Amino acid sequence: MARRDYSQRSFAEVLLSGTRRERKRLKRLDRMNALIDWRPVDRILARINSARDGAEGYPPLCLFKALLLAGWHGLSDPRLEDELYDRGSFQRFCGIPAGEETPDETTFVRFRKQLRELGLYEALFEEITRQLEARGLMIKQGTLVDATIIEAQVSRPSKDEGEVSALDPGASFTKKNGKSWFGYKLHIGVDQGSVLIRKLFTSGADLHDSQVFAPLISGDEAAAYGDKAYGSAANRAYLTGLGIKDQLMHKAGKNKPLKGWQVWFNKAVSSIRAAVEGPFGTGKQHMRLGRTPYRGLERVEGQCFTFAICYNLNRAIALV
Repeated sequence: MARRDYSQRSFAEVLLSGTRRERKRLKRLDRMNALIDWRPVDRILARINSARDGAEGYPPLCLFKALLLAGWHGLSDPRLEDELYDRGSFQRFCGIPAGEETPDETTFVRFRKQLRELGLYEALFEEITRQLEARGLMIKQGTLVDATIIEAQVSRPSKDEGEVSALDPGASFTKKNGKSWFGYKLHIGVDQGSVLIRKLFTSGADLHDSQVFAPLISGDEAAAYGDKAYGSAANRAYLTGLGIKDQLMHKAGKNKPLKGWQVWFNKAVSSIRAAVEGPFGTGKQHMRLGRTPYRGLERVEGQCFTFAICYNLNRAIALV
């Protein structure tokens, strides 16, 4: 099946890119393009055949970059279609020559489905993370772990329906600060200092934070920091086995108040681990992470991997 060839830029685009005004306007996206070697990313995406019914399809790398634009700007698929059509800077970042047709919203829906079916989201995240590490951006002084709730796209089921929604069986209930929530959780392990996301895990909201710890540890960090939810004997033993310094906060037990040194320790750790809230704040304020637009764990997981890639690239630009 045929696929559009965007390897050659049009003469008009070459002229446009040479103007001072355009260079200034496109500076950030140009820096983003230069930050990553996209050839390994393109090889991961090569498993996708983006053509449909014999018509010319879009290069997968073009569509992947479009998803990054949607993530950075908090765009729905219809908005992404419109912005990609209107903005020359978006077209240039995606490698679409001036005057060429741009993808529509259904193309993005099909593309996400292909990424899920082929299991490419994680591979893409790992490749981007590998390149940022190769640039020396991962400090590895410590890992900060935490989780955040992502509200479901559907309304929570009524009491008559029970705990599971027929519209989104993957979503579940949890309580936080005395309030009931229905949806999913994103668990992350963040590099201390750079505040880049190194590991992530997506689950239903009912999975307790303490049950997702080992998947957030890379193994080469000097220490691991977490709040009281992570301070179990099993998690401490896991860190000891890896030779990683245990910086997990202590939790008082029944009739067993914290000792003075534990209170002091918790305050010291709390000030360090607070940096893990940064990615969550960015995601919820700018990247539609507060409430997912999707249904089902696999779709939400894809959203979380996309968010992590977008966040890391955006953060890396501030670090280089």
